[in-house]
Formats: sequence, C-alpha cells, structure tokens
Amino acid sequence: MKTKNNQNHITRKEAIKKMGKYAALTAVGTFIVLNPKQAQASSPPDPGGNPFD
Repeated sequence: MKTKNNQNHITRKEAIKKMGKYAALTAVGTFIVLNPKQAQASSPPDPGGNPFD
C-alpha cells in the first residue's frame, strides 16, 4: 500500500508480480546452465575406460 509517508511499501499484487518475474528468470537461467545436451557437448572427451574395473 503506497502512502505519502512511506514510499517503500508495495501492494501484495505488485509483490507477487515481481516474484513471478524473478522466478521466470531463474527458471530460464537454470535451464540454460543445466541443459544436458549443451553440458555434454562442452565436456572433454572420455579419457578411457572405467577406472574402477
């Protein structure tokens, strides 16, 4: 609720809207960072067989 005395307060609706934007950005960023195809393509080649055999 915005008042003349305290400009720092926002409404619940505004807060939910802002949180939705941050959540969407976080989801996109997480998807980009953890995308398995890109991660596999950028990883070094397999050096050889299983070292625990």
